[in-house]
Amino acid sequence: MTTANKITLTRIAMIPFFLYFASQPMVIYDEVTSAQTYVPTFIFPTATVVALVLFCVASFTDFLDGYVARKYNQVTDFGKFVDPLADKLLVSSALILIAEQGAMAGWMVCVILARELIITSLRVVAANKGRVLAATWTGKVKTCVQIGGIILIYLYYIAFPSIGFRDPMWLMPPQYAQQIPEPMQTISLIAVIGWVVTLVTVYSGWDYLRKNWDIIKEGAVKQK
Repeated sequence: MTTANKITLTRIAMIPFFLYFASQPMVIYDEVTSAQTYVPTFIFPTATVVALVLFCVASFTDFLDGYVARKYNQVTDFGKFVDPLADKLLVSSALILIAEQGAMAGWMVCVILARELIITSLRVVAANKGRVLAATWTGKVKTCVQIGGIILIYLYYIAFPSIGFRDPMWLMPPQYAQQIPEPMQTISLIAVIGWVVTLVTVYSGWDYLRKNWDIIKEGAVKQK
């Protein structure tokens, strides 16, 4: 097995550990301390920090295995299949868990995953016709935006845990919720990140479909 493929498999092996830490609450409200001090207090989300580190390392291996494969001529059919699969597993897992935490709208994640499934299916159809869909610049930008958006969301929750409350009445007693400054009661920046990631992903999918519409058109015609 090549070094590049070993790096890719390492990224896949990291996903279960990432899932464990990423599934822990990103916002932990300290009821005892808050009751004693009458000031809303949040516990530092250590698990989220670990999840962020694992995600960053795993994302870096995506660049590393591609670099090693190209530099040392280690491009293989196995790598072509597993590398994008590992990327989608990592990013999709992160987005689903972020949506579960309430940091991103569920419909946005559904749209993003739908795009990935559609383009993956298109690649399969193209491969059956002996055609390889080359990665476009929009696809590369999409990947960078998705990874960057996930990292920013984690960083924002680590730095400002109280933004985890869409409505401060959600998990917090009213007397404490009133003490949170108004800007901290919203997740406007998180919403912007979600919209940017979603729109870039949708545009990337549209770009792939537009440039390869002949495959879809040909496949829709009944063969004689």
